[in-house]
Order: sequence, then structure tokens, then C-alpha cells
Amino acid sequence: MTQLRKMMLDELQRRNYAQSTVEAYISALREFATYFKRPPDQLGPEHIRQFQLYLIRDRKLAINTVKQRMAAVQFFFARTLKRPYLREDFPYPKGPRRLPVILSQEEVTRLIDSASNLTHRAILMTLYSTGIRRSELVHLKIGDIDSKRMLIHVLQGKGSKDRDVPLSPKLLEALREYWRWAKPTNYLFPGQPGKRGTDVPLTTKAVWHACHGAAQRAGIQKKISPHGLRHYAASRTMPHQDASVHGRRHICVGFQVFTF
Repeated sequence: MTQLRKMMLDELQRRNYAQSTVEAYISALREFATYFKRPPDQLGPEHIRQFQLYLIRDRKLAINTVKQRMAAVQFFFARTLKRPYLREDFPYPKGPRRLPVILSQEEVTRLIDSASNLTHRAILMTLYSTGIRRSELVHLKIGDIDSKRMLIHVLQGKGSKDRDVPLSPKLLEALREYWRWAKPTNYLFPGQPGKRGTDVPLTTKAVWHACHGAAQRAGIQKKISPHGLRHYAASRTMPHQDASVHGRRHICVGFQVFTF
């Protein structure tokens, strides 16, 4: 690991950036340096503008992807090197604002019914019912399903914040059916075992494939993604939360959670 990369990694971790953001920023800076075949600390504002044109004109990347690359470069110069650049030195392309693609109730039913197995069905129902992000979904553990209070505890979500989302009776029924079939022991949606057979969460890419595959089988022409399903959630916030559930240990048997 180079000294510059270590410095940037330290700054990202000091600010508690999500691991996915850390990886994306490090990759973007590597691409920036590779394009000019020079260490990034030897580059300046004019190189930044040239790099942005390369991403838009030559690579033809999506506007949001270009924005993420520019945010990574800005972080490197402003936060890691602490150079006093102006905001104008980091141009952000203006992108079109589009309304989210909305599925009809009939399309939602077809999507869920087209899941290839009970795992994918439970994944799609959880995304649709709760509106949680796929990165939050794959890190759910069995103990996060609180059937007594009909809540799902999302721990260390975006911004490293904990929150509760509603657990509908229909989703609970589907999760119980899935649990009896898959028998997960730690993560609600486990992935392939890691080294020495340790339990690991499902990858976010696998969640995307579950959604994309179901949409294809259902014959839905609209562009559907796990993130897009967040727009379809009937409720995203709780009218009230039971504060007594926070800070307590949980023992989970099946999907019945006991606190003490």
C-alpha cells in the first residue's frame, strides 16, 4: 500500500465512511492517477477538469457515477492533502431529475411471485415492505426480527445510525416460512461461508440479481432495482417507537424475540 493511499484510507476511516464508499473512493483515485500516469498529489485543477471530460465524453459514464468519481477526487485533495482548492475546481455535472419508476400492485404481485426460490421471495418482500437499503438487508440478523413488537431493527444503517422499521404480519409470515426452509443461524440471509466456515452475509450483488431475475421472469419491462423498491414501501417511518427495546440484549427463538 502506498503512503498516499494509506493517508486517504485513514481519513475515510476516521470519518467512519461506509466500506462500500471507501472502496469506491480508493478505486476512483487509482483510476485518476492511472489516466495521467502520475501520482495523484502531482496533479491539479486542470487535470481534474480533463479527467471529468474523459469520464463523460470517452467513458460515457452515467452522471451519478461521474459525480461519485469527482467526490472521491475532491476528498483526496481537500481532506487528505488539505489543499485550499475552491469549489469551482471540482465541477459536478448537472444531471436530469427523473421521477422514480413505480410498479402497480399487480406488477408487484407478479414480481414477488416470480422469485426463483423462497430466499429470493423473502428478500423481495422485505425490500418492498420495509423500504430498507439492500446493504442494510444483507446485514440483518435473526435477532433483528422483533415479532413481539412487530419491528425490524436496522443496526448501523446509512450514516452508522440505528432505526426501527415496521414488520407487517404478511412479511412476518413469509419470513417464518423462509426460516423454516433455509434454517439460517445468524444472518437472516447468509452468503457463502467464509474462511473456516464462518457465517457471512449475502452480497448486495446477489440481491440485485434476485430482483433483476424476478423482473425478467415476470415480463416487467420497467427498470427495476432493489433501490427502486424503496420507493414502493407503504411506510418508512414509525409513528412511535418503544424506547425500552433499545440497549437490551435479545434472545431469538425462531422469530419470537425475548428481551431481558
